[in-house]
Amino acid sequence: MFTQHHIAKAVDVGEASILQNGVRNFMSKAKAAGLLRLAFHDAGTFDLDDKSGGMNGSIVYELDRPENAGLNKSLKVLEKAKMEIEKIQQVSWADLIAVAGAEAVSLCGGPVIPVQLGRLDARTPDPQGKLPQETLDASGLKKCFLKKGFSTQELVALSGAHTIGNKGFGSPVVFDNAYFNILLEKTWTSSGGMSSMIGLPSDRALAEDEECLRWIKIYAGDQAKFFDDFRNAYIKLVNSGASWRIV
Repeated sequence: MFTQHHIAKAVDVGEASILQNGVRNFMSKAKAAGLLRLAFHDAGTFDLDDKSGGMNGSIVYELDRPENAGLNKSLKVLEKAKMEIEKIQQVSWADLIAVAGAEAVSLCGGPVIPVQLGRLDARTPDPQGKLPQETLDASGLKKCFLKKGFSTQELVALSGAHTIGNKGFGSPVVFDNAYFNILLEKTWTSSGGMSSMIGLPSDRALAEDEECLRWIKIYAGDQAKFFDDFRNAYIKLVNSGASWRIV
């Protein structure tokens, strides 16, 4: 693993534009949820205590892990983008994945998220067992995210990423606050045996926790607030654990 943690200075606008356009050329709304999940699973291994894991591109070595099932398809999309981008400039996997997640959100109507460039790639996989488990209750989720340096508010905001994809929270290709409204409605309690089609156990657990419920209600009633908080939490997520090139 790299040991330098120097934050790169402002990256040339042209470099960022080449990367964004390169990703967009291979992205579609149908692929957006998978690319956002790829970013979460790469960055989500960060551990604040030992400063291991984080947004470092190590996901390319971790696709055989059960929690990363299906992400090989999203990585193949970015492999094509990487080949094209590198005809013009070099790009790390960490930067590419971080930008792809942000572009996926924007493409589906969510907030525009600026992503600082300059991350270095890890040469080895991150430790196993660092991602939040889908079966955790709210207490377990809060403890897990706290170990990564994230508050309960940030946990709830980042969980709103599940508004896209096939988890049953509104349109699978529209990034909005439908996730929170459906959590409030608890539609899985009256879905006639279809509860497994609406979110993950960890999603449904949030609605049973008083502290999480407070933020769910806020985001359900104020999409702009959700967008602002998601943007800030995503930037923090993809910067966590990153090693930066010196420019």
